[in-house]
Parts: sequence; C-alpha cells; structure tokens
Amino acid sequence: MDFHKLQKTIAEMKLPAFRESQVRRAYYNELAGSWDEVTVLPKNLRQELVEKIIWDSLAPVKEVRGGEDVVKALFSTEDGWKIESVLIRHADGRNTVCVSSQAGCPLGCIFCATGQGGYKRNLEAHEIAEQAIYFARMLKNKPPLNLPLLKGEKIEPMGDKITNIVFMGMGEPMLNYDNVLAAVKIFNDKEGLNLGARRISVSTIGITEGIRKLMKENLQVNLALSLHAPNDKLRDELCPVNKKYPVKKILSAVDDYIEKTNRRVMIEYIMLEKINDFPEQARELAELLKGRRLCYVNLIVYNKAITLDKKLKLSPSSRERVQEFKAILEKNNITVTIRKEFGGAIWAACGMLKALDKI
Repeated sequence: MDFHKLQKTIAEMKLPAFRESQVRRAYYNELAGSWDEVTVLPKNLRQELVEKIIWDSLAPVKEVRGGEDVVKALFSTEDGWKIESVLIRHADGRNTVCVSSQAGCPLGCIFCATGQGGYKRNLEAHEIAEQAIYFARMLKNKPPLNLPLLKGEKIEPMGDKITNIVFMGMGEPMLNYDNVLAAVKIFNDKEGLNLGARRISVSTIGITEGIRKLMKENLQVNLALSLHAPNDKLRDELCPVNKKYPVKKILSAVDDYIEKTNRRVMIEYIMLEKINDFPEQARELAELLKGRRLCYVNLIVYNKAITLDKKLKLSPSSRERVQEFKAILEKNNITVTIRKEFGGAIWAACGMLKALDKI
C-alpha cells in the first residue's frame, strides 16, 4: 500500500490522523489482506477507501516452489512491469525474503540474467515492502498459490514469520537509494515488520556514493559488495560498471564504511570456471583484502542457466576448485563461507531472477 497516498487521502477526507495508524497496524502487523479485514474501521469508511486507495499495488501473477525450502513469486506492477521475489526457508528456522529494488537492471553483468531484459524503472518503497508483505502473509496463514496438490491433500498454515530481508533480487539497490532506505525503515519500524536492522542486508555492485550515504544513516544493516574479480582488467569484463567504479575506488568506500560503522562487510564472489577461479586469483584476492579485518568472502557457485552471452559458455567452478580457492584464502587469514544454493531448478538462485512469465 502507498501510505503517502493514504496520508493525503485521509487529510482530504478530513479524517482523524489516527486512522492512518490503524490501517498501518492492520497492514504491517496484522497482515490483513484487504480493506474488508480492517474491521477496526467503520464499514462505510472501508467502502470509501476501497474506491480511493488500492490495498496492494503489486499483483501476484504466478508462484512456484522449489521443494519445501524455496518459493518464488512473479508480480506485476500497476504500470505492467514484472518483478520477482523469493522466500527461502532455512533448516535452522530462518525465513529470508530476497526483494527486488528495480524492475530490470541497468548494470549488464555478464553472469546475471536480470539485465537481459534491460532496465525499466526504480521500484517505489511501498512496492519493495509489498514483496515482503506477500510472503509474510503466506508464512502466517496463507497457502501458496498454484501449488499442485494430490487428491485430498490440504495445505496447512505455516504459522511462521519473516526473520531476514536481503536486497539481492532484481536491480541495484544503491541506484534506487531513497526508496530502498525508506523500505529498510518500514522493515525495521515497530509499526512496520519490526525486524532488527541487523537482519536486513543490502547488496551493491559497488556504487560508492550509496555506500558512503549508507554509512551516515546510523543503521545497523548489513552491507554486501558484489566484487567477483580481484583486479580491474577482469572485473571490467564481468561487470561493465567497473569502468566507473573500479576496485580501488570501491574498496576505499568500503574502508570508510567500516571505519564509520565498525560493521563487517561481505565480499560476494561468483565462481566461474577458468575465468576467476584460478589459484593465483585467490592469492590476488587475499592480498587485496589483506588487513581489512572486517571483510569476509562469500563464494557463490555460478548458476549455469543464466549466461547472458551464449558465446561466452560460462560454467560453474567445480566443487574441488571452489574448495581449493577457499583454502588459499583461509591460508591467508581471510574468513570465507560458501553460499548454499537454493532454488536453481526454478530460476530463483543468485543472478537468476528475470521476471519470466513461464516459471
């Protein structure tokens, strides 16, 4: 829901200001699915508001499951653009929602499917928030859409809630900074989803202006940097935006961020066979991060289905190659994790969100 529009409407209708708080509580805390469920409002007022304010601006188009731990949803915006979001249910009880910040993406990284369709527009804060609200309702009491059931089978309410939000879906969050920040505040607000800021992560390709803005916000959100290469020559090939934001410039911003916030920064590194997974590149990455005590590396195995240019024939690094790369970093005192892959079969894993009508 667009609460800025609601505020204006309430003022125009000369309604008391507390009506907005009642609606906000119903929407974010009680996870009501329509105006009809906001029973704290008089029925005639609900009927008036139905005509003036759309409850959800994102329309769910399709939903698909990848086993029991991943659900991907395709949404349509009011102006017809398609975006995707993912719910990941972890074995340890966490429920992470990966939200999109733009319809499409302007960056064109060669290993990411999202940029194939080009950039459409930034998403508004309420459109970002609604992606999480959709899954919050599902976790609370809604069965998934379009899930084939066996004869006589029923879907029981999950009775659960969102624990984490990651801005790692479609688009570059720092190129939509104001709306992303507003969405973060909705997720963090007690009258919003009431998530601790440390449960919210923002990933960037290295937009230095955004990194420096974020460090001044006095928020405890997590920052992730999509680096993917240890030098400018290779990163220029993988991520065209590196020509504007080269490695040294990005890491300078990261250094400032760490000094200001004393927060750890995750360095994301996609593993591409015989492109950026050589032992010498691991050593180069270790040297690049040497002395940056609050940086740690998260290795991501490339999802083969997402090649942007078929001539490149990108392939994921082998398990042995990933382990060797990890061992070299660890030998050089760099903390390393390997990201668990979720949802590759349904195009829901890292770099695979493409807003396909057929999912």
